[in-house]
Formats: sequence, C-alpha cells, structure tokens
Amino acid sequence: MSTYVLLPGFWLGAWAWRSVAAELRSRGHDVHPLSLTGMGERAHLARPDTDLETHVTDVLNLIRYEDLHDVVLVGHSYAGAVVVPSVADRMPERIARLVFIDSGPLPDGMSHAQFVPPEQQARNAELVRTVGDGWRLSPPSWPQLAAGVPGLPGGTLERLAQLSVPQPWATATTPVRLTEAWEKLPRLHVLCSFGAEQVRAKAGTVPAFRHMAAEGWAYRELLGWHWPMFDRPGELAAILHEAA
Repeated sequence: MSTYVLLPGFWLGAWAWRSVAAELRSRGHDVHPLSLTGMGERAHLARPDTDLETHVTDVLNLIRYEDLHDVVLVGHSYAGAVVVPSVADRMPERIARLVFIDSGPLPDGMSHAQFVPPEQQARNAELVRTVGDGWRLSPPSWPQLAAGVPGLPGGTLERLAQLSVPQPWATATTPVRLTEAWEKLPRLHVLCSFGAEQVRAKAGTVPAFRHMAAEGWAYRELLGWHWPMFDRPGELAAILHEAA
C-alpha cells in the first residue's frame, strides 16, 4: 500500500480526483485528494490574499497533521508547476516520489502567471481586473476547451461548469521560492497535452521543461486532454499505481 496526496490545478477541488481516487483505493492505497484554500468545498475561504504560500501551507499541514510518510505527491498543472516542488522542498523527508500531471516544475523566482506568453498574461490580467473583482480568474468555457476531446463520460462538462470556481489570482502571481532539496527526490512526468519530443525540443526556451529534459528523466505519455482525470481516469490511476 502507498500513500497518495492528489492536488488539482486551477479552478478545481478534490472532487476532480474522484474517479482516480476510487480506483487507487480499490487497489489498496491510502489516498488524500485535497481542495486547496478557496477551491472546491473550500471556495468560501477565498480571499484576495490567498496566494501560493497559502496553498503550500495547506499541503504541508495535511501531511503533518495526518502524519503521512513516504507520500507520492501528485500535482496537476498549476499544482505541479509550483505547489509540488515547494512542498517537497520544505518537507523532503516525508515524500517518496513526485508526480507531475501534464506539468513541470518552474524555476526559483518564477510565478505560474509567467508561464504563458506575454499576450496571454495580459489577457488574464484584464479578465481578473474586469470580471474577477481585481483578484480572481474565472473558469474557462469548458465546452470550448473540450471540443474534439473523445471519451469524456456523460455529465463531465456539467460537473465542471457547476463545481469549478474562480482561482485566487495571487496564487498565480506569487513567485515560487525553492532551494535544491526537492530535486533529490524521484519524479515522474505524465505527459498529456504535449509529448516527450516536444519537451526535448523546447527545453531551452520553456522554463517548465528544463528539469524535465535532463538525461534519464522518467515520463509516461497519456496523450489526450490536459485534464486526464476526466477523460482517462482509469489509465491515469494505473500509471500512479505503477509509479509507487
């Protein structure tokens, strides 16, 4: 049996991991999907000062108060880029392995908002200003993002529309602060919206790919939607099971 902590990306809560968590538990694992502050069932706790440090503390406290050890720490998208390495950097003795779902760790001093091109950064900032009361980024149009995605179970888009909530923008604009402690841990990248060849080709220009393209890096390709917990949950759970 292994212990998993599952962290969702932007706009989502622990509910996004329901199918994956159920499959892992059926295999005998101890699974802790977590809604970060301001997300999921904790949406009412969102505030303008909810930032990356808040979310890192959420995970550190879960591990500490649940007395979790040898954790397989799984982060999707935003959570993989900045939350997972931050937690592992501060509590490496409790972590067995890091798993990045369609994501890669950003370098020290970079914020998640800086990952996208400048024009997208400007659009997001304008949406926060005009629609998000100056501190929240609203969820996207899920039907538009899912256009052409095969295999989505019935009701998935409805659930996404009903349960996704605005992301506190300070979580995206806070720079990540890292030492090298997290780099000593084994890690796996599950590639969905981009493949291994793209990582190697763009490692010099895409900051999130720099750590991923090192010699001997471990990855599995599960090519499809950026949100594999919805379109390929069984296959994702199988990869996580094997990773442990």
